[in-house]
Amino acid sequence: MSRRVVGVTLDNLEHLSKHSRTCVFWELAPHLREQAEEYGDTEFEKEAWVSSVLLEWGSCGRMIYCDGIPAGSVFYAPPAAVPRSAAFPTSPVSPDAVLMTSLDVLPEFRGGGLARVLVQAVAKDLTRRGVKAIEAFGDMRPDDEESSCVTPAEFLTSVGFKTVRPHPRWPRLRLELRSAITWKEDVEAALERLLNSVTVSTAEPSFRPV
Repeated sequence: MSRRVVGVTLDNLEHLSKHSRTCVFWELAPHLREQAEEYGDTEFEKEAWVSSVLLEWGSCGRMIYCDGIPAGSVFYAPPAAVPRSAAFPTSPVSPDAVLMTSLDVLPEFRGGGLARVLVQAVAKDLTRRGVKAIEAFGDMRPDDEESSCVTPAEFLTSVGFKTVRPHPRWPRLRLELRSAITWKEDVEAALERLLNSVTVSTAEPSFRPV
């Protein structure tokens, strides 16, 4: 199975699952979310949020394709761009962290490690941008329908997040990005430094007749 991870843009928003395309749990304050759901404007509000964050901050989502099929997505942004984050009892998010919000993999693709790949893609992107850490609110009871847009706390801990503020239902967890860089990337960086330090002579060699 071939896998490909790309950044979420306005051009590929339509490839998101229906749930991801219409869920504005994170993007709107609770009362505005209720209004958007009542009047059927959630897809418009999601697009408006993505557009705003892309313009003001940069890439805020990753999507994974398996054999050309969009199988899952993840979103992340500075806490100030995520109104719902302030409503959690374990807020606020640390000022040096970016908040990972929704993580969604289609049911038929679950169990294959795609969610882990998406988290790694977020870590790689934010590490390159100089961000120190990712934080996320976890759900201790993920089977509850109320929290379909909140990542299970058990999954977060399985991919390296550590609890920084415990709670019986909504703990806040943190992933230090310096520990998210794989050994492969470390080796590649070391090789690049080594190659850059080698001076290659461009002078033509001299030959002696024999």
